This record gives sequence, C-alpha cells and structure tokens, in this order.
Amino acid sequence: MHRRAFLKKALGTAGAAMAAGGAAACSDTSGSPSAGRGLPVSALPAATGPAEWNALARGLEGRLIRPDDAAYDQARRLYIPRFDDVRPAGVAYCDGPDDVAECLGFATRMRLPVAVRCGGHNYAGWSTGTGLVIDVSPMNAVRADGGRAVVGAGARLIDLYDRLALQGGGVPAGTCPTVGVAGLTLGGGLGPLSRLHGLTCDVLQTVTVVTVDGKARTCDADRDPDLFWACRGGGGGNFGVAVEFAFRTHRATDLTSFTLRWPWARAAAVIGGWQRWAPSAPDEVWTSLQLSTAPGAGTPTVEVIGVAPADPDLSALVAAVGSEPFARDARSRPYLDTMKAAGGCAGQSTAACHARGDLPGQRPEGRFPRTDYAGKSHMAYRPLSGAAIAALVARFTGGNGVSGRAVLMDAMGGAIARIGPGDTAFPHRRALFSVQYNAGGDDLGWLRATHAAMEPHLGGAAYVNYMDPDLRGWSRAYYGANLDRLTKVKAAYDPRSLFRFPQSVGKA
Repeated sequence: MHRRAFLKKALGTAGAAMAAGGAAACSDTSGSPSAGRGLPVSALPAATGPAEWNALARGLEGRLIRPDDAAYDQARRLYIPRFDDVRPAGVAYCDGPDDVAECLGFATRMRLPVAVRCGGHNYAGWSTGTGLVIDVSPMNAVRADGGRAVVGAGARLIDLYDRLALQGGGVPAGTCPTVGVAGLTLGGGLGPLSRLHGLTCDVLQTVTVVTVDGKARTCDADRDPDLFWACRGGGGGNFGVAVEFAFRTHRATDLTSFTLRWPWARAAAVIGGWQRWAPSAPDEVWTSLQLSTAPGAGTPTVEVIGVAPADPDLSALVAAVGSEPFARDARSRPYLDTMKAAGGCAGQSTAACHARGDLPGQRPEGRFPRTDYAGKSHMAYRPLSGAAIAALVARFTGGNGVSGRAVLMDAMGGAIARIGPGDTAFPHRRALFSVQYNAGGDDLGWLRATHAAMEPHLGGAAYVNYMDPDLRGWSRAYYGANLDRLTKVKAAYDPRSLFRFPQSVGKA
C-alpha cells in the first residue's frame, strides 16, 4: 500500500488530498479568509469600483472573474471546502508574467490584499482572500530536454511526473498528484526520492519571479542570488509570484515500492526500531512509518512503506524492530506507475489523477474530489525517547474519529543532509525525519491535542509546506537560523509588504 492509498484508508475522503512533501499549498500566500487577516483594515481601499476592475480585465490576456460572473462560484474554490465562505473581490487567471505584473500594479494602486494560488492546498486557506486572487494555473507547460526541465508555475505534480517520464527523466518531488509544483518547490519539496536526489528545491537551477515592481526576474546563483536562495525553501507568496522553474532532472528508472506491517501491539517497538535505522539507511531507500485509525475500523495500524530503485534488503530494519512483520509485500513498477501508486491513483490515466472538474483549472476527467483535511508538523532532530513514543501511541487509543487519523514519519538524511542548513532557505538539513499529523477538518481537537502532546519532545521545528495557523513561534520553527536573511530579502524585494498573510516572512 502506498502513501495516498494509505491515507485514503486511514482518513476516508480526507485522505485523498494528503501526501508527503507536497500536500501543502501550491503557494503560501498573502491572502486571507477575513478582511483583517491579509492587510490591516485601514490599508484597504474605500472603494474599488467597476471601472477599475474593468480596466484590469482589459489589461489581461487571461480571464478576470468577478462575483457577478457565472463562473465565480467555481473560480473561488480551494481544494479544501472548509474555506468556501471566503469571497474574493476578483480572481485573475494569469496567462503569463505580464498578466501577473498587471495584477500586482492594480493591487498596489488599489491597496488591495493579494493571494497567490495554483493547487489551492494550503492547510490554512491562505491561497485565497477577500482581495485579488492571482491564479497561475494557466501557466502549466512542462518542457524537457537534455537533463533539464522548464516548468510553468501552474503545473500540477502529476503532469510534471508524466511529461518528464515520457522523456525518461524525473525530478525529486512529492506524492500528492493534484498539488501545484510551485508551492512544493518554494517550501523545499520532501518526497520519496529526496534521500537519493535531494529536495525539489535542490535541483532548481533557475526561477522566474514577478516582483512587486512588475519586473520578471530570472534568478539563479548569479542573477538576484539572494532571491534565488530565498525561493529554495523560504515558502511561497513571500517575495513575489513565481511563474516558471527550471530543474535539473535525473534518469527515471523502474522503482520498487514495499510495505511491512506489524500488529498494533508492536507499535512502540516499530517506532523505536525504525527511527534508529531509517535516517542512516542506504540513500536510495526512502521509508515512511505510518500510524493510523480508520473510521469504523478496530485497532489502529502501524506499517512502514517505502520506495527504492531495487528490492531492498530490509533485514536490518526488522532486526531493529525485534520481530518479523506479519505481512510484507514489494512490487517493481515503471517510474511513472510508481509515482501514481504513491499518489493513490495506480492504474489510472494521468488525467484521472487530477482533481474533479468542479475545481478551477482542472480536467473534466479528474477523479479526486475536494476534501476537508488539516495537518500539523514537527521536524525531528533527535530520536523520540521512550516517553515520547508512549505519548504518540497513546494518541491512537481514544477512538478513530469521524474521518480517521494519521501520523506520518518520513525519513530524511541522505542527499538532504549533504547540503548545509544555510546553503538554501530550507533549514532542516540535519533533521532525522519529518512528522506530519493529519485528520479531517471535523477532528481539529484531536489534531491539536496530538501536536501538543508531542511538542515537549519535538517542538521548535516545523515544515513550512505543512503551514499551521495555530503554531506559536512559527517563524523560527519554519526557518530556523535562516529567518534573519529571509527578512532582509523580504525588505529588499517587497519593502511595503504587498505579499502579506498571517505567517508571511517579515510579519511579527
């Protein structure tokens, strides 16, 4: 069983929207679900009338959708229905950098809050707002040639995998097929091949960003190097609107996916053994330890899933756990088929791996429904103590919840750790594994209590792509020692904080 299939089992419908290293927002944005959360009310315009909006519409190659348009109810939706009460003043589908520049100029003149959107998976709902939503989904081209891929910011992850696989290549990325490539990359990009090839941001060669002054800046190590550095883990929606990425690709080979399952009574032993083994396993072996309860199920489940280029020797893992799993399976597949299986759409067409057609920018053949889910995270820099393991296991003894519950622990190390914490904006290079807590949107109490129970053991670090609106000390948790440099980049490229949301860089 692979990641999205696991989550669908554990969380029912909610599981269809979550996955490693990419279930977070396509772009962590400056918009907000209430007028006061994007910009202070005093900064909002007294009135932005039809004439101003009509002028904006005429200046765009793409489409501007307003509240009185028939397409508005579809255009304003995110992947998560919990934010359906948010009503933007306008949604601009931008066909290129010039459209983005036009929107930024309009928002600046009108003193209007801005949100940037692609996949709409932001856990906090900050890829929408009450002002202008800049939707980059029309810019979705993927071109590959000679070990390099040029990718529009609107591309969905499944299309990136599909189009690169046709050329025999790949980019290390996440698993959620409907998530946007932009948010995944800008926040770092954890996934099944990160230990072997690095994070998504590690293979980024250039990024084109439209900044608040309307300039389309193609950034790399030599051109606007500070902005390039910030775009490799500094989170989306902070410094400008990313419109295009160029990645170094790796050769796509057949991959083996595997699963080991133990009885729930062995959960503590599995956690202890896995965390001793996984971070120092061979780089080509990625694993995720997953705890879950499913609606209507009996006891919780504990299993280790993984991906490797060939059927790996897992005897050291079994020895570390101290007992054989009661079930074990492994299957070799072509690269694209493995990515589809990891995303919960094994055996389906690429078009079917998209969200259903009731979402903006989606294909009518898409089969993934909108789902209500929420998440929190920690980055584990040290192994869990016996007390921490006991606290985690205990969180699954109080029932299954209406929608199911899950904790996913993804091994890091390998290629991730071979880059210094300050070499990119992603600071968590020395973490042993990430921890993602997931539940349906109707089970936030369990989610918050579970995160709180683990905070004394793991607190201090979190993953920006699992943006958490409740998180205290979020700026240091997401960015660590890189926060000060990110704040300087923010001041240089967005001095008036047009890109502003409750957890944007530079906001106290």
